[in-house]
Amino acid sequence: MHFKTPPDDRHASITTVAMPRDTNALGDIFGGWLMSHADIAGAVLAYSRAGGRVVTAAVDGFVFIAPVYVGDLVSFYTDIARVGRTSIVVDVTLFAQSDWGAGEREHRVATASLTYVHVNHDHRPTPVPPRTGTG
Repeated sequence: MHFKTPPDDRHASITTVAMPRDTNALGDIFGGWLMSHADIAGAVLAYSRAGGRVVTAAVDGFVFIAPVYVGDLVSFYTDIARVGRTSIVVDVTLFAQSDWGAGEREHRVATASLTYVHVNHDHRPTPVPPRTGTG
């Protein structure tokens, strides 16, 4: 699920500040920088759910909704959309705060869906173990 507002029931997988080095040639935050961090955030959740190594198999969608500016605090929230036999699809929602020192509210800037494959020590796909426990 992609979130409309930052969820109250979890912390962001990653939070970082957009820096001048993260801009494209025209001075805007580079979309690839956002995509890279979204991939890392999704992998953190997929690794946790799989209980081991995962690799990115596909970016199933990435939608840029609003610009991100130098100095914005960017937070990446994740949610498992689906678990297959060897794969995990993770939805990532990106929120930014332009004046975070003054407590400005976060606003949604992008959404992404990524597929990860659980792999063994030989780098071959291996089944995602069933969820255990109650959480």
